[in-house]
Amino acid sequence: MKRLAILAIVLVCFATLGLGQRRTRISPQEVIQLTDPNLTGKLTFEEVLAKRRTVRDFSTEALKRSQIGQLAWAGQGVTDSQRGLRTAPSAGAIYPIELFFATAEGVYAYRPADHSLVQTSQQDIRSNLARATTTPEPVIGAGCSIIVTGSTRQLTTQFGKRSRTYLALEAGHVAQNIQLQAVCLGLGSVAIGGLDTAAVRKVCRMSRDSEPLYVICVGYPVGAGSTEGQTAAGGKKAAFIVESVNFRDDELFATRRVLDAAQIQTVVASTKTGIIRGALGGIVDAQVLVSQLRVEDYDAIIFISGPGEYLANPSALDIARKTVRQGKVLGAIGVAPTILASAGVLDGIRATAYLTEQSRLMQAGAFYTGLPVERERLIITAMGPTASIQFGRAIADALTVR
Repeated sequence: MKRLAILAIVLVCFATLGLGQRRTRISPQEVIQLTDPNLTGKLTFEEVLAKRRTVRDFSTEALKRSQIGQLAWAGQGVTDSQRGLRTAPSAGAIYPIELFFATAEGVYAYRPADHSLVQTSQQDIRSNLARATTTPEPVIGAGCSIIVTGSTRQLTTQFGKRSRTYLALEAGHVAQNIQLQAVCLGLGSVAIGGLDTAAVRKVCRMSRDSEPLYVICVGYPVGAGSTEGQTAAGGKKAAFIVESVNFRDDELFATRRVLDAAQIQTVVASTKTGIIRGALGGIVDAQVLVSQLRVEDYDAIIFISGPGEYLANPSALDIARKTVRQGKVLGAIGVAPTILASAGVLDGIRATAYLTEQSRLMQAGAFYTGLPVERERLIITAMGPTASIQFGRAIADALTVR
């Protein structure tokens, strides 16, 4: 008996230590208490229906927290606290739908019971989320992407084989509410149903029971932002230099959208003109040959990632050098900062890029920081697709103050 008692005590101690270790791995989640939703608006219901249109081109301006809170309430907010009823109808009042909000600051899960957001990730996942959809550009560019998810498990006991149908119907109710609320807020939206559900689940770190049903992109349509804190560099011109095969289209499109919103005219240059295709299947019309590009015609030159076509290209390297000599903005993102290193313009400059390029940048005399975006004087570098929006804003800011 004594041996058994000792063994039991030892097992309890190990279990306690194990539990303590598991707790230390869990980072505290930030809980954001949202302000109470508005229950009145300036538009009639008929006006909202008439104004609702699908919007795919957004200005990348961030949404206010109050706007996100209003959208969350429209989708799943509680309207009867005693009975737990919500804004969207649900078969059996089971409410199997859950909303996640992906923004530049991270990912947040909406808690209807106390009208709050719980941060589930501090990473900007929108570029990765975009790759899991059939319509990637709005996901990258919008100020907020709302992932509508659900689980049939909660419905199966009561509805059996009809569970999947009821889940899809409820997702439609929720999406409609969110898109009509966006109109009331002066925002545009697009609902994307073409999803790689396994990829979305992985990117958002959802449980296996969760089924992504919609991604709803919400933001300010291009040219219709709030103007608050908006960058304007109208009249400026920028040239994107992309490789003729498998350039990083996600980097190009997201960065270009930011410059478009800042009214910066852009062109695409490559080693061939006409339609060229990116690594993710996106296409772009290259209008200028790199060998004929005149730096003096532009205010900014921007290199986009690719397999390495420009690392030893004399025209590309000369363009980088001329851009610095003429005092123009020079940008590079992903692996493209290595082109600047090859051109010899990063000596003594703080710069960033994909981690794989760290040694090459340092060999060229750069101070590698590993930050998402780095700017020193008029040289701006960025780490990759997830930093594309910040990269574009840094370029627009640099052009604004010139």
